[in-house]
Amino acid sequence: MIRALLAIAIGLASQLACAALNLNTATREELVALSGIGPAKAQAIIDYRTQHGGFKTVEELKDVKGIGARRFERLKSEITVAPAAVKTAGRQEPKAAAAPETRARK
Repeated sequence: MIRALLAIAIGLASQLACAALNLNTATREELVALSGIGPAKAQAIIDYRTQHGGFKTVEELKDVKGIGARRFERLKSEITVAPAAVKTAGRQEPKAAAAPETRARK
């Protein structure tokens, strides 16, 4: 039983290690962890993502100032593009009725 759990844990860890970083959801810290990306370029990626409504393709990263063809070639195996999670307007709980105001009688 322990061996089976250990095998599952190792399998999951290896999948996580090989997972590419989604440009549409990555944080600044996650982007800085990519090879050749510093804080300024990470912020430029986030700014581009915000201004253009996210990345449609991985190749669009080359449109970010400071990301040339050589840097892109080094990064492309580490990144992916998937749609950002859409926030849905879930069912809202009804607001509690306000307590009636009480006035002190004189």
